[in-house]
Amino acid sequence: MPKVKKSVIKLPNETALVKNYQLILENLVADAGREGLIKTPDRVARAMSFFTQGYGMDASKIIKGALFTENVSEMVLIKDIEVYSLCEHHLLPFFGKVHIAYIPNGKIVGLSKVARVVDVFSRRLQVQERLTNEILNAMQDALDAQGVAVVMECKHLCMMMRGVQKQNSSTTTSAFTGVFKNAVTRSEFLKLIGTSLH
Repeated sequence: MPKVKKSVIKLPNETALVKNYQLILENLVADAGREGLIKTPDRVARAMSFFTQGYGMDASKIIKGALFTENVSEMVLIKDIEVYSLCEHHLLPFFGKVHIAYIPNGKIVGLSKVARVVDVFSRRLQVQERLTNEILNAMQDALDAQGVAVVMECKHLCMMMRGVQKQNSSTTTSAFTGVFKNAVTRSEFLKLIGTSLH
């Protein structure tokens, strides 16, 4: 079978990124021109363009493109959504899982769009606290839900690889709107994210 040639698309500012990463490499290692590093600036530039593609995405459009009218008023919970982002302080990854619930107010959203909202905000330079709230606010604003809950659990390489070097630490953040500020509803949500039903 003939090989299919991949199309090469230059992303905005990628040429400048390549030049900048070339300079970084030259300042880090004496043999920046060796075989294994020749294409590294190009690879890193493309990777960083991918990691930060969320700046060009609109969470509201994503949600509103898959809204459906349904007479549902019970909790909708999407658990264990994988999240990967870059800490804006050191440009090192943090990663983990996010749990998102909402109580509809006449509208539901396609489940895959909830995961896409996570990507919109995680594919930016971030701090976990802000990321949690950005996801919450996007869901609440677009759905006009009775309430939204977000809990995120992540490991941060800026803590694990450098600094305090605590490999087993994790960070949990949470945010709630509407009916999830009620202790009973919030407790049900927290119980469900900690329970395996299968």
